[in-house]
Amino acid sequence: MKHFVVRRAIKAADADTILGYELLFEQGGESLYGEKENSAADTIASFLMNNSGKIFKDKQIFLTFTPALLLRNTPKIFQKDKVIIQISDNLIIHPLAMPIIEKYHKAGYRFAINDFQFSPKYFSMLDYAEYVRLRMKETLTAKEQTSMENIINMTHGFGKKCIITDVDTKEEYEKALSMKADYIEGNYIAETLYVKEEKISYMQGNFFQLIVALSKEEPDVTEIEEIISRDAGLSYSILKLVNSAYYALRRRTASIQQAVMTMGISQLRQWVYMLSLRGDESEGSDEILRLSFLRAKFAEELIQSTDLKCLTASEAYMMGMFSTLEYMVDAPLEEILAEIPVSDDIKAALVRREGEAGKLLELVICYEKADWKSCQMLSEELGVQTSQLSQIYINCVEEVSTVWDSLTGEYPRPDEANLFAPKTGNAGEKIEDVLQ
Repeated sequence: MKHFVVRRAIKAADADTILGYELLFEQGGESLYGEKENSAADTIASFLMNNSGKIFKDKQIFLTFTPALLLRNTPKIFQKDKVIIQISDNLIIHPLAMPIIEKYHKAGYRFAINDFQFSPKYFSMLDYAEYVRLRMKETLTAKEQTSMENIINMTHGFGKKCIITDVDTKEEYEKALSMKADYIEGNYIAETLYVKEEKISYMQGNFFQLIVALSKEEPDVTEIEEIISRDAGLSYSILKLVNSAYYALRRRTASIQQAVMTMGISQLRQWVYMLSLRGDESEGSDEILRLSFLRAKFAEELIQSTDLKCLTASEAYMMGMFSTLEYMVDAPLEEILAEIPVSDDIKAALVRREGEAGKLLELVICYEKADWKSCQMLSEELGVQTSQLSQIYINCVEEVSTVWDSLTGEYPRPDEANLFAPKTGNAGEKIEDVLQ
């Protein structure tokens, strides 16, 4: 049975803060929740049982539970502070709705109401919910917009938070902001998470020069060391990475040369975006970097499930990484890539989605956007079994979260101060702390 699972970020409307992720289940291009109650519950419960540890590694998850899932005590698989139970109309009208919701509410679970309406049955659930979710339409009539605004005002009056979902364009995002939504979810979110750097300053900067040096067929290690060494931000980032728990070095190193040798060109090339963090460690930049890693890892895993010869696994990884450059630089992607020595196949894939590499990248992005019909079509063209997609994706989510945690975590060393621990006051972290 073909089913798809993807998670979508829920972002604060007024800040680069990620509240959590909604976990979406689809089957055959349609919502899995539209299936027969027991059939949907069997599929979802089985997936959650087998993957709960992979899904809940970082942020809280918003998940729609059917009556059958709740009656089976499925939420108890998870820690109550890690899951938000979303309730829809099929639960609200269920004869056991109130006892079920009261049971979980008393146990400490939290709720969100999907597609709230001005109706007594929805108001009866409002006391138990922390969040009200409204769906943005591609075209809103004046009456529909007024109704949404009234619901949001009512939500705030009751001390609840409002999430507007399916926000996929700039116009929809601006409309959601104008309606005073607290949180926003949709395909446009990534566009809002990073302040784009001007093209000239970016392409003349050391970070871009490092990308170019690493992208060469035969990278010059001496050149790479020089680029990193002349930039305090890059030096700090690479030293922080190499001294992280991921590498678990017995002795801390403050040598750029040793750091490059320890990481190796291959991993430097893979994690080049991590070095762009410099001093910016906001949740917005974190989310873009996680997206970069997830696209890269997903592309790498997918190409190994096909017979494609256009890219190696390493090239597929880099293609996924470079696919987020549009969120970082205020310039057309074609102009940026013209300066990077990557293959024509990768450039054609990134800019125009052409060729087999383009289809692979399109599959990655369509899956991310929950465009299931396109996923099925592209999977068939590339020879990827659609039944494997959801598990490959969730495995990649877990690996990215695990690697991220170890790369950004400090490796404990006896009798040594933690140089990378957050500092109080205005001092902040400085490259001098690492190099001393």
